Amino acid sequence: MMRLVLSVLRQLNKLRQQTELGQRWVAVFVLGLAIALTLTGCQLRQLRTQAAQGSQLVISTITDPNTFNFANKNTFPSIFLFAYDCLTTENGVTGAIEPALAESWQVSDDDKRVVFTLRPGLKWSDGVPLTADDVVFTYRDIVANPDVPTDAKEGIQIGVNKAYPEVRKLDDRRVEFILPEPFAPLIRATAGPDGIVILPKHALANTLKTKGRDGNLTFLSTWGTDTDPRKIVVNGPYQMESYTPGQRLVFRRNPYYWRKDEQGMQLPYIDRIVWQIVENLDTQLLRFRSGEMDAIGDVRPLRAEYVSLLKREEQRGRFTIQDGGPWSGTLYLTFNLNKAKNKDGKPFVDPIKSRWFNTLAFRQAVAYAIDRQRINNNIFRGLGVIQNSPISVQSPYFLQDGLKVYDYSLDKAKTLLTQAGFTYNAQGQLFDVDGNRVQFNLITNANNLTRVAIGAQVQQDLGKIGIQVNYQPINFNVLIERTSSSRNWDAHIIGFTGGVEPHAASNLWVSSGASHAFNLKQQPGQPPIQGWAPNNWETEIDRLFVTGARELDETKRNAIYADFQRLVQEQLPVIHLVNDRALMAVRDRVQGLKYTGLPSWGLWNIQEIRIRKDKV
Repeated sequence: MMRLVLSVLRQLNKLRQQTELGQRWVAVFVLGLAIALTLTGCQLRQLRTQAAQGSQLVISTITDPNTFNFANKNTFPSIFLFAYDCLTTENGVTGAIEPALAESWQVSDDDKRVVFTLRPGLKWSDGVPLTADDVVFTYRDIVANPDVPTDAKEGIQIGVNKAYPEVRKLDDRRVEFILPEPFAPLIRATAGPDGIVILPKHALANTLKTKGRDGNLTFLSTWGTDTDPRKIVVNGPYQMESYTPGQRLVFRRNPYYWRKDEQGMQLPYIDRIVWQIVENLDTQLLRFRSGEMDAIGDVRPLRAEYVSLLKREEQRGRFTIQDGGPWSGTLYLTFNLNKAKNKDGKPFVDPIKSRWFNTLAFRQAVAYAIDRQRINNNIFRGLGVIQNSPISVQSPYFLQDGLKVYDYSLDKAKTLLTQAGFTYNAQGQLFDVDGNRVQFNLITNANNLTRVAIGAQVQQDLGKIGIQVNYQPINFNVLIERTSSSRNWDAHIIGFTGGVEPHAASNLWVSSGASHAFNLKQQPGQPPIQGWAPNNWETEIDRLFVTGARELDETKRNAIYADFQRLVQEQLPVIHLVNDRALMAVRDRVQGLKYTGLPSWGLWNIQEIRIRKDKV
């Protein structure tokens, strides 16, 4: 083990010395190395011994789950990828919607009624039948409940009035969705692996009838990560067996799972999944190279820096680097544009900074000052994709031409700033019209070393136009709390999952959305805020999303979402950076993987994956 660690250390240092950020990487790596030496080895050998009687897949994630309750989910990845199914599913290769819990669906001639027919004999992991009652419970009592602040709401809100489908039971296997108007995204909104999962009425219904001391429904504090994972009732391929915070979450195949292969064998094939929690990506690399993990890059694409290290080891290490093309997610920097105040009348954002952030010329200047090509060359090793659109490149709605772009130009950046009234002193420092030095705080999640490196370069780039960036990578869950609850931030770098359907990102782009962090409205269950208002361009985005969802003609839908993309690039509520390339390293003994850059999760067909026993 020590020989491997020293080898990796030498190779990483050699690579990182070739970049401007080399010294920063060494400190981060040494920390990860210490963690690796402490946590690896005997623990994984013990787990493999325990699982010797069955097949096992060992993978990793960079952070603990934040909840076992789907309604509280606001991070990716999550346990719901393994443990729950939706009515339908999206094929990760073709993007087509396919049957899942629902074996079929029928749309009325006026496109305002959809009847889903569930598969016969469906059961929950505790053996209780899964019926139409559970579907109605999920969509009507949870997602459409005004007292439940779930991220899933915007995906099925219809029209200007944000109405929900009326969901009613026809019989135990049939559920009818009645729509106030045609709604093109409905079927895709019901699709996994990252759509609206069906939840168990028999286990959760009572929690919606009582409230806690905080005045919120008991449901919201039910099935937190302090719950015994064996008590969580699921319908997906795996149920949770154990959870050790900061170390691992173990899944065991669900004996009542509905899927079978063509020979009639019940799926999933793999008996047990060990989901290691490894915050440091360099430590993940060490564990993979030592044979303690079966895949790396399944949650977020493999870091380009690792490709050259791993490529020459493929044959000896008995693994293969999978290349799925451009990844469908987006990565961006955004400013806090919220002008509202908290319940005590204190502004969430310093009014001085708020004036800068809400000045379009300022945001555009920042966009011009960020050298995205250098980010691609230095951090992504030239394998990334410079992004200029809020829609994934794989989507048929992606606009390839006609978008405003912000190619690197310090001259354009400085011109925009001086035209907006900013001035420079003799040292090249930037000041606003009132003489305030322009500086702000930038955060990102510390456990994603790619983002950490990008943030460091952004700090350098903006220094060249006189802006002082106080850069602080922080814990991921702290980052989410600040951006989705307390609103205590100036600027942050984060990613957002993508896909085929633009409306799937409505939670980010619609002004009422729970992920609309750059101008976050009060969300259900949160303390009241004062003076929140959307900008005119946010209201226009709202209108475009309503219109795009209502339109069934694909040519017209394309035109609507083209307007959306142009508007985002003009107003720059987010500054898109560089997207990952979908790269994943997988042991050769892992069979049946269908890897592409379209789905947000590399193991989207987890139930079909096998572990070949003749390789170790």
